[in-house]
Amino acid sequence: MADPDNKEQTEMDPADMEDVEEVEEEDTAEDNSKARQLTMQMMQNPQILAALQERLDGLVGSPSGYMESLPKVVKRRVNALKNLQVKCAHIEAKFYEEVHELERKYAALYQPLFDKRSEIVRAAYEPTDEECEWKQDEEEELTVSKQEEMKEKAKVEEEKKDEEKEDPKGIPEFWLTVFKNVDLLSEMLQEHDEPILKHLQDIKVKFSDAGQPMSFTLEFHFEPNDFFTNTILTKTYKMRSEPDESDPFSFDGPEIMGCTGCTIDWSKGKNVTLKTIKKKQKHKGRGTVRTVTKTVPNDSFFNFFSPPEVPESGDLDEDSEAVLAADFEIGHFIRERIVPRAVLYFTGEAIEDDDDDYDEEGEEADDEEGEEEADEENDPDYEPKV
Repeated sequence: MADPDNKEQTEMDPADMEDVEEVEEEDTAEDNSKARQLTMQMMQNPQILAALQERLDGLVGSPSGYMESLPKVVKRRVNALKNLQVKCAHIEAKFYEEVHELERKYAALYQPLFDKRSEIVRAAYEPTDEECEWKQDEEEELTVSKQEEMKEKAKVEEEKKDEEKEDPKGIPEFWLTVFKNVDLLSEMLQEHDEPILKHLQDIKVKFSDAGQPMSFTLEFHFEPNDFFTNTILTKTYKMRSEPDESDPFSFDGPEIMGCTGCTIDWSKGKNVTLKTIKKKQKHKGRGTVRTVTKTVPNDSFFNFFSPPEVPESGDLDEDSEAVLAADFEIGHFIRERIVPRAVLYFTGEAIEDDDDDYDEEGEEADDEEGEEEADEENDPDYEPKV
């Protein structure tokens, strides 16, 4: 039985109750904020994402407790639905085969435009004034005074160039600039690759002929140079558009099954995919020291043309699988984005469009950061950083 004299001790003042509720709410908000931050960090970690994806892939097709609890007659009907799903997968495969045929058809329509682009880049064709006129968007239009200022500046630049007798041909370093502007490609570039890629004049996509197994080839066209004798370097990607009989539900469109590069005929001493190192070795018995010269692989974009070979068994070690996965991503990106929109990656406009895809996530991150700062300022023990 409660002691009436202790009533004041057991009952809490309503104002104190409000304080407790506020503290609990603040603790909950702080916990939620920390949880969101932890989730963001985890989702930005490639290893965690890969492990999560592997776990999810492992769940595909695995029986659930619900399915096990269904009556036998219902399970029988579900099997009928799964058989229908397999037929859907085969129809979807045919759909993608026809899409590939459409790609072949329209590639022939695009090619004359890409050929003219190549001619302008390598100075084989000088575009007319009409072809060079570009109507800017309203947002991009300059004021009259700004236009006059730009004209005056351009005139001074032209006079300066005339004095120096400089006359750049075509669009210098067009493809090298494209590569350097795209993170996926610039990560592959090394300083010693750049002088070679200055000689790259065009990249073309060639699709397999009608009736042939699905594939596409990237052709890198080079002008004569001091580094190798090839005028064209090729990379061919073999594709498959049919459900796997052992796992038909995993079908999600054409997949790249393998790729083959080409042999680069390097000029003597110009092979940037190899480097020579010197090591000193000491004889255990005599104590004499000798210098050994060894040739080892070197990081270079041109390793792109020497992908790991996929054995007939299809089994690869983890490193080779990682290299091929990145290789497939790069090949697909060059085919789907770089070749069709090269000028926009040269100017950076396509890169801005790609960045727009991440604006919303960026804003969310900013909001969370603002919440964190507000929490810190409300903390009585918070000391601002100087």
